Amino acid sequence: MRISVIIPVYNAEKFIYQAVESVLQFDEVIEIILIEDKSPDNALQICQQLAEKHDRVKLYQHPDKENHGASSSRNLGIEKATGDFVAFLDADDYFLPNRFDAERELFKNPKVEGVYGALGVHYYSEKAKQQYYPLYGDRLTTVYKKYKAKDVFPGQLHMLGSFGLFSIDTLTIRRESLMKKMKTLFKSHLRLHEDTEFLFRLSYYLDLYPGSIDKAVAMRGVHENNRITKVDMRVIDPAFSRALLWKEVDQWSQTENAIPRETKIHIKRMRRSFEIAKAPTLKKWGMIAKYLVTDYKSIRSGLYNINFRGSLI
Repeated sequence: MRISVIIPVYNAEKFIYQAVESVLQFDEVIEIILIEDKSPDNALQICQQLAEKHDRVKLYQHPDKENHGASSSRNLGIEKATGDFVAFLDADDYFLPNRFDAERELFKNPKVEGVYGALGVHYYSEKAKQQYYPLYGDRLTTVYKKYKAKDVFPGQLHMLGSFGLFSIDTLTIRRESLMKKMKTLFKSHLRLHEDTEFLFRLSYYLDLYPGSIDKAVAMRGVHENNRITKVDMRVIDPAFSRALLWKEVDQWSQTENAIPRETKIHIKRMRRSFEIAKAPTLKKWGMIAKYLVTDYKSIRSGLYNINFRGSLI
């Protein structure tokens, strides 16, 4: 196996050393591609030091040396990658020694186009643990049982609660399949939930298989300045960010004729649920009344309890 690991770097001076060191332990990794995204801290200098110290560490910036976000940074990393396989790591996370154990066997089968695993949680400080433990606890982010590749896309959409989730940090992709089958890589205009949107589409186009799903292969580093935890803990309205996500998924699904009609309807209901959840209270009641008339099922579904009711209080 020849693996390229892509790490977008933004505001991660405290963590990038650990991330890179966690990847260097694997002989299969032929290159660690750092995409420095105009960090406001000293991350660029640290990346330069790492690139000088290790032959396998390659440092890039965007052509204009400006900030373009995680999506554009990952896309640039994919463009620069030379490995047969691509893996991703956030700069404040790290790999565990078993990260590619399952991949070594599964990728011997040419039908396997991607492998996903379980993600653990590491709190960098007691303050971070106190702040975010209600959100993550000590739980694994994982798919709960081994599913066939054909079930991954509908499972993520229809059975989110019972199916589970996998993370970009635990995903390894056959690069040839990625470049041939994905019409669009990460969408650069999305600044939040861009990885979730990518994983939905990826699981539709590629055959993804479970690796280690009951034991972590990587760790999510949780600290006070995590970008996504700020969203989930309502520094940014989570309903607003998820409404944008499902709007994007809805628009994409309409372009794929092979997606079953019932799946497209489910996606549209998810979009509507978050659009209602993010609306002001008076508008929210009006939207609910509208959908009671035009789409009674979406109001009667579990989405009502999850997204509408809590935001009406």
